[in-house]
Amino acid sequence: MAEANIATNQEICLAMLRDNDRDRYLACLLSPQDKRGALAALYAFNAELARVRDLVHEPLPGEVRMQYWRDLLEGSAHGSTAANPVAAALLTAIETHRLPRKTLVDMIEARTFDLYDDPMETRLTLEGYAGETASALIQLASLVLSPEEAARSADAAGHAGVAQAIAGLLLLMPLHRRRGQLYIPLQILSATGLDRDTFLAGEDRPRISAAVEAFAGLGRDHLAKARAAAPIAAAVFPAFLPAVLAEPVLLKAQRRGALLFDRPLQPPQWRRQLRMALAASRRKL
Repeated sequence: MAEANIATNQEICLAMLRDNDRDRYLACLLSPQDKRGALAALYAFNAELARVRDLVHEPLPGEVRMQYWRDLLEGSAHGSTAANPVAAALLTAIETHRLPRKTLVDMIEARTFDLYDDPMETRLTLEGYAGETASALIQLASLVLSPEEAARSADAAGHAGVAQAIAGLLLLMPLHRRRGQLYIPLQILSATGLDRDTFLAGEDRPRISAAVEAFAGLGRDHLAKARAAAPIAAAVFPAFLPAVLAEPVLLKAQRRGALLFDRPLQPPQWRRQLRMALAASRRKL
């Protein structure tokens, strides 16, 4: 019965990804079958954190949702964990693969930034946020796939995660602007003659384009460093599959600049699936 429950929870996580995070759903399908359930649990947990801001109108209810996950990981969950398939599947993945709970708690702490409209102050602040979210997720997935090889790819995971996070923030920039959120560091805005309010106003298109280009360029720098890091072992490469989608977004953002407010950057689903499938066969980031 316990094994049946585990399988059911993992299937629910996969179904959630299919509906809400199709790219990571495909990454699961391109991973070894015996690892898919744990990967789906990690990715579904990430999706739950990422959508908290979409579900609440004020920070306090968001903090409550974040606290639920924090309590779960720290062993003081309220109510039955079995009632939440993602929570149950996540705990199973942690126990089966000896995943570090602190890394997951740090991910929650970093995601708390999303609930507020405070700007990113510096490049280092942004890189720290990306490191504790996207980079950490790649590293956790690597631990699921091969604990022996995960440590060897840690440097690549760090840089690939920053590149992936910046690409994701560029995709969401029109939404963030409408909300009054700003993820481009003030350090970059200042260098282009902007501040938070002038960027969000969206009127100084030449300077906004310069800021977007610099932001995307930072992502490309990290992607280049990820590629230059130690070769990524075949055993852990599936953990990097979502990150292979970053480059087209970064390149397009650099070309479009402020036009990204008007025209979506996201390539069509079939192109993303093809890129991931090719990367899986070639094992090249």
